[in-house]
Amino acid sequence: MNDMTGFVSLSTVAAVAGIAVAVMMPALAMGRAIATALEALARQPEAEKSIMRTLFIGLAMIESLAIYALVIVLIVLFRNPLIEYLGR
Repeated sequence: MNDMTGFVSLSTVAAVAGIAVAVMMPALAMGRAIATALEALARQPEAEKSIMRTLFIGLAMIESLAIYALVIVLIVLFRNPLIEYLGR
């Protein structure tokens, strides 16, 4: 196995592991945020608008982390700049 094949294989394994962690962690954070928001709504139903607005902003921020990780993994898989360096 030459250097290029080993590097591409290692990049693929790292990308798969990276996207697995990058999907699991935001999912857990979203579940916790939703559970906490529901508890807050049960305690203070009159603050529904404020809690829901804050919840949706927080969920958008959490989701953006997963999207950024996906973009980085796709760059590593399909446009890895180190492959051009190793190809020389």
